[in-house]
Amino acid sequence: MSFRNPEAFWLLIPLIALVIWFAWRRGQKQASLLYSQTSILKQIAPTLRARLLFLPTALKTLALILAIVALARPQKSDTQVKKNVEGLDIMIVLDISDSMLIEDMRPNNRLESAKETLQAFVKKRVSDRIGVVIFAGESFTLVPLTLDYELLLSRIDEIKTAQLARIKDGTAIGVGMANAAGKLKESTAKSRIMIFMTDGENNSGTIDPLTALEIAKGYGIKVYSIGIGRDGPTRIPIYQKDVFGNTVKTYQPFESTVNEDLLGKMASDTGGKYYRASKEDSLAGVFSDIDKLEKTKIDVNKYTRYSELFRGYLMPALIFYLLGIFLSHTWLRRLP
Repeated sequence: MSFRNPEAFWLLIPLIALVIWFAWRRGQKQASLLYSQTSILKQIAPTLRARLLFLPTALKTLALILAIVALARPQKSDTQVKKNVEGLDIMIVLDISDSMLIEDMRPNNRLESAKETLQAFVKKRVSDRIGVVIFAGESFTLVPLTLDYELLLSRIDEIKTAQLARIKDGTAIGVGMANAAGKLKESTAKSRIMIFMTDGENNSGTIDPLTALEIAKGYGIKVYSIGIGRDGPTRIPIYQKDVFGNTVKTYQPFESTVNEDLLGKMASDTGGKYYRASKEDSLAGVFSDIDKLEKTKIDVNKYTRYSELFRGYLMPALIFYLLGIFLSHTWLRRLP
C-alpha cells in the first residue's frame, strides 16, 4: 500500500498536541463538593458509566486520525509487466578438421577452446533459436535451430574432430556454409546470423565457398567469420592404437594457414565482421563482441493500476465521530 498525499500526515502533529493539551487541562481541574464525611464515598465503586466517560472523546479522536489517513489517499498498486521478445536465429558453423587438435589455444587445443566459448555464448542468449553445423571434409547438422539450450550444451560438449569421429577429414568451407544457409533459409526471424569458425583453407567439398557466400547473401544472412589459431609451422597430434589396444598420442609437423581474405569477404559481403582468434583467450573476447552486436530485442511495457482505499478509512471515521457525538449527548453526557 502507498499514499498519494503523504503530506496529510503532518495534520497528526496538531491533533496529538491538542489531545495532550486537553489531557493536561483535565488534570489541572479540581472538582469540589461539600460533604460532611468522604470516607463513605471512598467505599463506593465507580459505575460503568463513570468508567466510560472518556469514550466519546476517544471515538472522536480516532475518527480524526482515520480521516487524516483517508486524506492521505491510501492506494493499492497492481503492476503488470508485458515483455515483447524479438529473438534471433543463429547457426554456428564449426570446423572439426584434425587441425583443430593443435594445442595452441586454452584450455588445451583449438577445438576445446571453441567448445568452451560456444557453451558460454549459448548460456548468455535469451529467446534466440540456435543451431550447430559441423564440417571437415563433409558437413553435418549437429543440432537444428532450437530453443532447447540444454540439448545444445550437451551436443556441443560431445563434438570430436574428424579423426576421432571417423569422418572424412579436410576443410570444406563452401559445404559447411551452404549447409548452414539452408537451415536459415526458412527462418522467419528478422535477423538471421551465421557464426563461421575455421582454422584452415578450403581444400575439400563439392561447393565453392564463393557460391555458398552468394547463397547466404541471397537469404539475407549476416556472417561473422572467425579464423582460429596462429599461422605457421606447428605440430598436430595423432592418436593411434598400440598393439595392446591403448591410445597413443604422437605428433607430426603441420603448416597451419587461415584464409583471411576469404573469411573477411564472407563477413564484409553480408554485413558481418571478421575476427582473428590467435591467442589463448581471444575467442572469449570475440564472442563477447558478437554478443554485444547481436542483442535480442526486448521491449518492456509496464502498466500500473491504482485502487483507491480511502473509503475504507473515511466511512469508519464518520461512524466513530457520529457515535462519539451521540454518546456525549445521551448516556455519557457530562453534567454541568
